[in-house]
Amino acid sequence: MDVGADEFEESLPLLQELVQEADFVGLDIEFTGLRSNVSGPQQISLFDLPSEWYLKTRQSVQQFTVCQIGLSVFSAIEGEANKYIAHSCNFFLFPTTFGILDSEFSFQASSVQFLNQYGFNYNKFLKNGIPYMNEEQEKKIRHDILTGNWRVRSSLDKDQIKAVIDKVTRWLDLAKEGDWMTLPGIAESYDQFKQNIHSLFPVLIDTKNVTKDIWKEMNFPRVSNLSEVYEVLNSDLNPTKNSGPEIVHASRCEKYVKTKCPHEAAYDAFLCGSVLLKVAHLLLQKIHGIDPVPESSFPQYLDVLAPYVNQVNLIRAGVPKINFSGPDYPSIRPPILILSIKRWPGVSEQQVYHKFQNLCKFDVRRLTRSQFLLLTNKFKDARNVLKEYRGHPTLCISLYRYWRHSPDVNCVLQVCGIVTAWALLAFIFGRPGP
Repeated sequence: MDVGADEFEESLPLLQELVQEADFVGLDIEFTGLRSNVSGPQQISLFDLPSEWYLKTRQSVQQFTVCQIGLSVFSAIEGEANKYIAHSCNFFLFPTTFGILDSEFSFQASSVQFLNQYGFNYNKFLKNGIPYMNEEQEKKIRHDILTGNWRVRSSLDKDQIKAVIDKVTRWLDLAKEGDWMTLPGIAESYDQFKQNIHSLFPVLIDTKNVTKDIWKEMNFPRVSNLSEVYEVLNSDLNPTKNSGPEIVHASRCEKYVKTKCPHEAAYDAFLCGSVLLKVAHLLLQKIHGIDPVPESSFPQYLDVLAPYVNQVNLIRAGVPKINFSGPDYPSIRPPILILSIKRWPGVSEQQVYHKFQNLCKFDVRRLTRSQFLLLTNKFKDARNVLKEYRGHPTLCISLYRYWRHSPDVNCVLQVCGIVTAWALLAFIFGRPGP
């Protein structure tokens, strides 16, 4: 079901009821772009701490806008064993224009081509997108209205403002002394971001994070996207295909019964929820050691999914995942390597990257004029390059040791050495003669 501004008010009560009664909800978001073509320090890297990764990603994605949110609401059907009904909705969004507020955002050509390829409805997005504003924009509008420092762009704005004033007036007639409401601002920090997400979604399960472990164990064929994961789990390669959960589409949401719509937000949300149920059933079967598993239920699925709750996969960062309910886990990445170069003056990070790309792909970071740090997410790549370049006349690669290789530590040690030497000389030559 596609929902724009015209259908939003009518659909909202039903959606609220469905979500409140659901076992879980699948969520997917489409943007007008994903990552700006930044380079240098602003490019995400395996060297990044989670907080650095978050700041870089946030700064990049803020140039774009959300064009579609997909929800797929899954509910167990009462009286039918292990059977679920899915209500799938696409919500088209478009930034609001209000008063002096006139949002700006970018399109990434590759993203437009990508969405076009899968039939994205740009007409619905541009003409009938649900208007919205972020917290900073809302804060500014409220301040401008309260201080009288605002103006309208059109008669439509005047009508909207009149409607808002009418609602506030009605609230004031019913409000008692001391009644108040606070709209908390969001401080744009990594820790606060985690707290906000955890508050909104106390039980968050990342389908990719769950799928990675079971995929290796089951020796399923390699896949590159969510649709392929879904196809494998619905094929005879899945030993629990015939005993797993049955999922049906609700009326008014039957578009996906026979039609595949990859990268349409609601369809991807449906795939996420379906994959989660099927993988959870595989995990449950693994624990019980029998198939079919008797009396499978969603609470049982939640029990086997417990190790994955609030763990979200990270792409290219210093740690493999974010923990939204506590401290992030330490890195399990391969060790950092240090490259020392002889007889190659003026070499750049890009040149170093291209030098090794045929053997393995490293993230490269300059340490000194002739030294670079190399980091990969595959242990075998680190081993291969150490073996391949052992004894190389101009490119010396070894394991990086902070206390041995850090310029800051070396600087401190040199200063301490100089101070110690001068103190020793002063002691020797300052001693009185016999």
